[in-house]
Amino acid sequence: MSATTEYPNYSPGLEGVIAGITTISEIDSDRSSLTYRGIDVHQLAEFGSYEETTYLLLFGKLPNRAELDAFNATLSAERAVPSEVYTAIAQLPKTTHPMDMLKVGFAALAPFDPDYAANDRDANLRKAVRMVAKAGVLTANGYRILQGKEPVQPKPGLGTAATFLYCLLGEDPDPYTTKVMDASLTLYAEHGFNASTFACRVTVATLSDLYSGIVTGIGTLKGPLHGGANEEAMKMILEIGTADRAEAWIRDALANKKKIMGFGHREYKKQDSRAMYLTKLAKEIGQHMGNTNFGDIAEILENVMVAEKNIHPNVDFPAAYAYYLLGIPIELYTPIFVTARVAGWSAHAIEQLDNNRLIRPKCIYDGPKEVAFTPIENR
Repeated sequence: MSATTEYPNYSPGLEGVIAGITTISEIDSDRSSLTYRGIDVHQLAEFGSYEETTYLLLFGKLPNRAELDAFNATLSAERAVPSEVYTAIAQLPKTTHPMDMLKVGFAALAPFDPDYAANDRDANLRKAVRMVAKAGVLTANGYRILQGKEPVQPKPGLGTAATFLYCLLGEDPDPYTTKVMDASLTLYAEHGFNASTFACRVTVATLSDLYSGIVTGIGTLKGPLHGGANEEAMKMILEIGTADRAEAWIRDALANKKKIMGFGHREYKKQDSRAMYLTKLAKEIGQHMGNTNFGDIAEILENVMVAEKNIHPNVDFPAAYAYYLLGIPIELYTPIFVTARVAGWSAHAIEQLDNNRLIRPKCIYDGPKEVAFTPIENR
C-alpha cells in the first residue's frame, strides 16, 4: 500500500497543498503564464528592466521616472561590499562551491547592515534594497576571490546586470550582453512558493532576520532539483557536443531512463512561460555571435522531448546555453539565480512578516510503538 492511499491526507512533497496567500506573483499552469503583481513577466523582461521589476516586487507597483531614478541612485550607492566580507570569503578553500561562498557572504554582510537589529517593515525594505544592490557584486567578486583574483569595485551608475558583468569580467559589458543578462534576471526574480522561497518564509516566520531568510533560500536553491538544474543542463549539452549527435543521445537517454536536466516543471502542465522568452533570446544570442550549435542541439532535444514525453523545457534549459554563449562560467549559473531571486525572496519574507504565523506543519508518525526500553547492559 502506498503512503498516499494509507494516509489520504498526506501529499508527498506538499504537492497541491496550499501553504499561504500571496499578492506577489501568480503561476497559471493552464495558460502557461507567470505574472508579477498582475503584470506578465514577458513584458517586464522585454520592455522593462530588472530594477523596475525589483521595485514592483518590493513596493507593489511599477515606479514612475522619478521613483526609478531615485531607486537606481540608491542601488548604485549601496553596491559596494565591505572589505571584511571579502576577507571572510578569502579564508575559504579555493574549491568552495560558489553557492557555499554566497551563504558565507550574505551571512557576513548581515552585521554590517545599519538596520541589522531592526525587524520592522521599513527596515526590512531597506535591507532588501541593500541586498539586491550587493548581490551581483558579491557573486562576481566572491567568484573572483575563489579564482585567486582581486575583487573589482563596482562602477557608479551601472544597473544590476551591467554591474555583475563589469565586476566579473573587469570591463564594461556591451549593451547586447547587458540586455540579455537583465532579461534573465527579470525572469528568475520570482516564482511563487517554490522550495527556496518557502524555506525563506519558514525562516523569517520564526522572527529570525531577513539575512537569515536569504541564506536559507541560497542553501535550498543549491540543490540540482531546484536551482542547480541550469548547470547540469549545460553539462548535458556539452556532453552531446554537436547537433548531429543530439537525437541519438536523447533517445538513448530516454530508453535508459536517464534524468534529462532542464525539462519539466511541477507548476506547469504545458510550457514554463519563462522558458518561451528566454529560448528566443538564447537562440538570438547564438545567431548574434555566429554560433548556432547549442541552439540547434536544444531545438532537437526540445522536439524529441515534446514528441515522446510531452515535456517542455523549463527556464533553466535556455538559460544554460545563453549564459555559456555570454562567457559566464558554468559554476556561476546558480549564483546568478541568487542575484536575481534576492528580490523575490525579500518580497516574500516581508509579506510573510506582514501577517505572520509560525509555519509548523504536522507529520504522520509511521514508526514502531510501545517499545520497551532496554538497559544498556542487556543490549
